[in-house]
Order: sequence, then structure tokens, then C-alpha cells
Amino acid sequence: MGIMPDFWIKKMANSHKMIDPFVEKLVKKNVLSYGLSSYGYDARVSKQFKIFTNVNSATVDPKKFSESSFVDREVDYCIIPPNSFALAKTVEYFRIPKETLVICVGKSTYARCGIIVNVTPLEPEWEGHVTLEFSNTTPLPAKIYANEGAAQFLFLKGDETCKLSYADRKGKYMFQKDVTLPKL
Repeated sequence: MGIMPDFWIKKMANSHKMIDPFVEKLVKKNVLSYGLSSYGYDARVSKQFKIFTNVNSATVDPKKFSESSFVDREVDYCIIPPNSFALAKTVEYFRIPKETLVICVGKSTYARCGIIVNVTPLEPEWEGHVTLEFSNTTPLPAKIYANEGAAQFLFLKGDETCKLSYADRKGKYMFQKDVTLPKL
């Protein structure tokens, strides 16, 4: 299994709409960078945020997650309370090829501010807007900028194509259009 270079990512984005919209070069002037890099793609965070709040004194339970634990905002930047988190989605829509697995890592600029970006792998034939989780590990409010770079996606191509893809298994997070909460 090898990591795929910029020219492969560009080819797949143009011919298979693997990333849509696709930015062919790294945009970095006065913004957190986004677009195509040497061995990855820096995706942007959209303006839709779900900010965690404990106003209802809820228990965080992945089997019975309460939507009332979030405040919805559509903003140019999101302020995450201290020691809390927010969910958002990518601007880009992803269509992952069957022979590919995608790993996401946070941007170093956010990491150096105590903001951790978490995304589980995008499995073969997964499709949708990616739900991003931003954790503010600091005792201070933290700011996330919409329509700017949020995380880098690395494309790994398998030596062989898997027998059963995420689509074949009818995965529960297929075709996400909005920020998606946990499902059982």
C-alpha cells in the first residue's frame, strides 16, 4: 500500500470527481492553507458548525446521543468554548475509489494552538461531506475559520482491491450532506 502523489489526486479529482469542488494548487496567502499538496489534499471547513454545550447536563452517550447537546451556527468563524468541541463538515464532497483508503490528519497551525482535528478513515467507496471534530484542549476559547484549511487527507492505494467496500456494507455514514451526529 502506497501513498498517492499530487498528480494522481488531481487525475482522480478531475476524472472521477473524487473531490468536489477541487482546488488544484495550495492556497495559502492570508488563510489557513487548502487545496492540493505534494501527497495530500487540505480540505476546508464549511460555515455549518454544531458547538457542544452542556446546558442540559446531558451524558455523552454514543448509543443515545442527544442532538440537544449542540447549538447550531452558520458563521464565518466558530468560537469553541474552553475544553469543549465542535462538529463541522468539509466544503468538499469526497467519493473514495474502491482500492483507496483515506487517512485524515489535523493541520499543524491548529495543533500548535491546542486545537485537535479528528476524523476517522474514509473507507473504500465511502461518499459524502466529511464530518470534522475540532477539540479545544485549552482553558481559553478557540477560533475555527470557515472556508479555510482544516485538515489534510492522505490517499493510500491498496496493492489489491478489497472484496467488500463501505458501500457494499451499506455503511451508516454514506452520502452525508450535513454535519452528522453519532449513529448506532
